[in-house]
Amino acid sequence: MRQLLLVYVILCCLSLAHPFCPSQCTCVLHGLTDGARTRSVVCNDPDMADVPVNVPVDTVKLRIEKTMVRRIPTEAFYYLVELRYLWITYNSITSVDSAGFYNLKVLHELRLDGNMISVFPWESLKEMPMLRTLDLHNNRITNVPNEAIPYLFNITYLDLSSNKLATLPSDLMDIWPPFNGAPIFANASQKVVLGLQDNPWFCDCKISKLIELSKMSGTPVVLMDLFMACSGPENLAGFPFQRAELDNCVKPSVMSSATKITSDLGSNVILRCDATGFPTPSLSWANADGSPVDNTVQESPGDGIRWSIMSLHGISFEDAGNYNCKAKNYAGNAEATISVSVAGDISTTTVPLRLSNKTEPTKQVSTVIPPTTLPSQPL
Repeated sequence: MRQLLLVYVILCCLSLAHPFCPSQCTCVLHGLTDGARTRSVVCNDPDMADVPVNVPVDTVKLRIEKTMVRRIPTEAFYYLVELRYLWITYNSITSVDSAGFYNLKVLHELRLDGNMISVFPWESLKEMPMLRTLDLHNNRITNVPNEAIPYLFNITYLDLSSNKLATLPSDLMDIWPPFNGAPIFANASQKVVLGLQDNPWFCDCKISKLIELSKMSGTPVVLMDLFMACSGPENLAGFPFQRAELDNCVKPSVMSSATKITSDLGSNVILRCDATGFPTPSLSWANADGSPVDNTVQESPGDGIRWSIMSLHGISFEDAGNYNCKAKNYAGNAEATISVSVAGDISTTTVPLRLSNKTEPTKQVSTVIPPTTLPSQPL
């Protein structure tokens, strides 16, 4: 019994020193110039039907290519904590579990091109905070939802080409210059590469920012193919983006009733802004720090027009500052800023000197400022 235990311990030690390689894969240990070593694993057996589960734990690069693997199950790679490159390309993948990439905290590159994925679990990207390359080229993806946008901020190479995308959420382009308002530097070293060609794009206002980007030069966002074309509507079918002129698509413009307002302490204040654009812009108010403001009303008296008012009741010194009115539609964004100042005195209480044993009543001194009257109709 003791001899069997000794043999087991020796085998365990050998497995740690020289990890076993999956039977349908090839494992290679690479020596680096600084003396360190990294391991890569390639699995390309056409008879492989499942993601291997016994890949060496020190693997840095894993390639699963040209196999019969059809799905990526939950926590398929959770033990590969050193994995930086994961290529699962040209297989038969149709299903990716939302927890399929659990614990890949240092993964830098994920390539899933050449599969049959129709729905990608975008929320799974939160498990890969170091991810910079996401390649979904040549799949069957039909939709990128708004919920995907927060997970794409750190991606610098996004390839969605050769899918079945007809549109994109208009807010997607807002995470990159020039649409996010960040200054553009022609010699910026950090570029974002987007692959969006070979999709059946429906050219309407929803993708107007993408069409606008295709007509720009010198931006930090680089399109792999500038000569993308419209598949619809009928009047634009076959037109390249650079020649497409969209109907009923106008960026918003916004104007405030005043840029600076000084109001007495305790008064009521109404701020107003008006916006035009098509589709009709939405309006929202925010403080200088970006936090939303309550007590607002808005109305659209007709297509392409909207106004909004914000009320400040019994204004105090804490209400002083800048308020931003933001207009937004598919074509873009605009905002106007109103600066509010507060004038007046703070009420104070004075305590009289005691001149005798008799106590005199306390006198209160205050500045009374009548409040302004709210109009019955918007300005």
